[in-house]
Amino acid sequence: MSNTTAVTRFHTLVVLVENKAGVLARVAGLFSRRGFNIDSLAVAPTDDENFSRITIAVDVESAPLEQVVKQLYKLINVVEIRDLDPSVAIEREFMLATISIAADRRAELRFETTGFDATVLDENDTSMVLSFSGRPERVDEFEDLLRPYGIVEIQRTGKVALSSLER
Repeated sequence: MSNTTAVTRFHTLVVLVENKAGVLARVAGLFSRRGFNIDSLAVAPTDDENFSRITIAVDVESAPLEQVVKQLYKLINVVEIRDLDPSVAIEREFMLATISIAADRRAELRFETTGFDATVLDENDTSMVLSFSGRPERVDEFEDLLRPYGIVEIQRTGKVALSSLER
């Protein structure tokens, strides 16, 4: 193991914006124009209907983080930006997946997914729809577990995050 500190490739920015038409398009457009890469993006209104919260996982290999933050602050509807330190952030992602699976393999799949606490939302003679939420790395693991069964369709929300509580 090296003594040098590994640089985190992805940073999670939480951007509080005015909840107005076109704001998300302006944020996404800024990333596109500047060549900044977004790994995931999730947006929803906050408890105050005047504001929305955008959680962006930014690939800092595509641009220095300071440059991304500086450019975001230039957008008129941006109220606040926080870079969440992964060591003190609570990060989650949600996934829905339709799996093509014969009835005789369902018990096997249910057994393999018990450690993930996944939920079967729907099933018919040939398929199942499952949901799972957890840390993004755990969602990756769950997706990898499902692949051999035959993923028909999959949807992931992208990362959402909050700062953990101070102790």
